[in-house]
Amino acid sequence: MSNLKLSIHAPQHVWLRQLFIQRRLELGLSQRALAIRLGVIYSFVGKVETGDRRLDILEFVHYCAALQLDASHTLQQAQQIFYPQNPLENEEYS
Repeated sequence: MSNLKLSIHAPQHVWLRQLFIQRRLELGLSQRALAIRLGVIYSFVGKVETGDRRLDILEFVHYCAALQLDASHTLQQAQQIFYPQNPLENEEYS
């Protein structure tokens, strides 16, 4: 079984951060403006975008909503790109 703890430099994390940055810029939002939408201090957004701060699942949903992204669609995109087949499909459990 693969390790669940991924480096902040893992392709999955880089992809998500780039998606968030691109969407924020598409919406014409500064990091401060997004922080206001999120109800957090602006350094939080900077830390998320640089990978210094990871999001838990509830924060991810809130972050997506602030960026007008559908969280479930974003997860589906990530799954299709990085996990096209269920990684546990071929493992046997006793």
